[in-house]
Amino acid sequence: MAFPFYCDIIALTKQPASGRHGAPLLAFHFGDMVLDTERRELRSGSRLLALEPLVFDLLEFLIRNRDRVVSRDELLAGVWGGRIVSDSAIGARINAARRAICDDGHEQLWIRTIARKGFRFVGTVWDDQGPSGIPTPPLALPDKPSIAVLPFANLSGDPEQEYFADGIVEDIITELARFSELFVTARNSSFQYKGRATDVRQIGRELGVRYVLEGSVRRGGDRLRISTQLIDAATGAHLWAEYYDRKLKDIFAVQDEVVGTIAAILAAHVRKAETERTRAKPPNSWQAYDYYLQAAQVLISFDASFSVDALYEARRLLQLSRAIDPNYARTYALLASAYEPAWVNPLDSDYLNSAVLDQAHQFARKAVELDKNLPLAHAVLGHVLMWMGEHDASITEFERAIASNPNYVDWRFGLALVLAGNSERAIEVLNAYMRLDPFHPPLASGLMGWAYFMLKQYSQALLVLRNFVAQTPDLRFGHIWLAATCAHLGHLEEARAEAAEVLRLQPNYTIARMSRPIVAFKDPKDDKHYFDALRKAGLPE
Repeated sequence: MAFPFYCDIIALTKQPASGRHGAPLLAFHFGDMVLDTERRELRSGSRLLALEPLVFDLLEFLIRNRDRVVSRDELLAGVWGGRIVSDSAIGARINAARRAICDDGHEQLWIRTIARKGFRFVGTVWDDQGPSGIPTPPLALPDKPSIAVLPFANLSGDPEQEYFADGIVEDIITELARFSELFVTARNSSFQYKGRATDVRQIGRELGVRYVLEGSVRRGGDRLRISTQLIDAATGAHLWAEYYDRKLKDIFAVQDEVVGTIAAILAAHVRKAETERTRAKPPNSWQAYDYYLQAAQVLISFDASFSVDALYEARRLLQLSRAIDPNYARTYALLASAYEPAWVNPLDSDYLNSAVLDQAHQFARKAVELDKNLPLAHAVLGHVLMWMGEHDASITEFERAIASNPNYVDWRFGLALVLAGNSERAIEVLNAYMRLDPFHPPLASGLMGWAYFMLKQYSQALLVLRNFVAQTPDLRFGHIWLAATCAHLGHLEEARAEAAEVLRLQPNYTIARMSRPIVAFKDPKDDKHYFDALRKAGLPE
């Protein structure tokens, strides 16, 4: 599971003055652009961009409220001063704002239209002040060589081939992560820059890495060309560039060649024996791998939409891959990942259907049998075993994933540790996950809050969970965790309000029907601690 995008905010040093409607005067940075609210200017690098005053106000209002969807009425009040204007007038100003920041209504890279709800500014923003005015320093460079692999440009001329370019990058990230002497940024964070022209020096600061790999993929007929360039993110200097022109059937050899060259530059001081790795077994047929890549892309869309249709489409594509190559481990691991969310989320009749969880378990087991060195297979199996209440076996599988790849971290391991009664280690794992994935989905911080709750550090949990709920207001369990925390702190009014929100989102919610089947603690004392708090918050038994 993954959750709606949130904005990472990095503090600078300027002290804000007071501006429009009493709001502080700040300079908002996104991509290579700066919206300076003091000078009322929009700049791209050193170039000043033309922007009419009303469009500037609209853009500023959306950025300042980027943590939520802004309704039409809020726009009228905040931008038009309460005047009544037509929907077409609002649409025209939205389009003008998009044009000014190189966005459009189709891509919606910066300003997203949320049907029947309003608009939201999405994307990475940093301003002159951290959250609540508390400075948040940029990420420090790790002690070992660090690299982020950015999404490769799709030069095939066919938008449908986007999944193919993304799959190539994901495989390169996976392969690089096998080198224990390297620090490799997680895919989720590096893919936040997809489709954006951003200075690599900015990327290096935001992700806390020294090196950035850029590239492109051109696929035509049975030929494939991958172009790559390695850049020093501190200076912007190009360190190495190469292209690989191969037949499609040689794709796995191409990936090995790319990874080997990058690793030689970044880890030349490490002995060859320490840099050897085992790669995931390639399928016997290129078509099987292609179906696998398409399914992986569909599952990413499920993380954003929670559409059950996406799960069914992923299963269909993975069954096609499996029919062509029945011995490809990653297909089975992804099949398990296409069944497990249907069991744990109330999407259709698969919800809490034991046959669905059994099917996920069988696929995960098969993945491990086919490739014992595949971290994903062990992690998926560990996740399924966690839902089955087999806590020790679950932790063992996650440990095997890490043993296969020391750079492998997974938010699901944090969840497994909380349920197994080791919330202290869960916090350590989640911190490591969030460092490797600076643009991690909010769930990681939500789980951190729950871990603090289970450790009875309620004040710390309250701060984290309030922020989590603000970022993901439509997720039921965020309100459940916050209600439990408020109840133990004696904030009963807030606890009742959060419980009411749970029932608004899920009118048929009861502790017995919706929480107990999926929250199975290893330690009975943890069970009592948690469920007593839910009852105290006013959630129905």
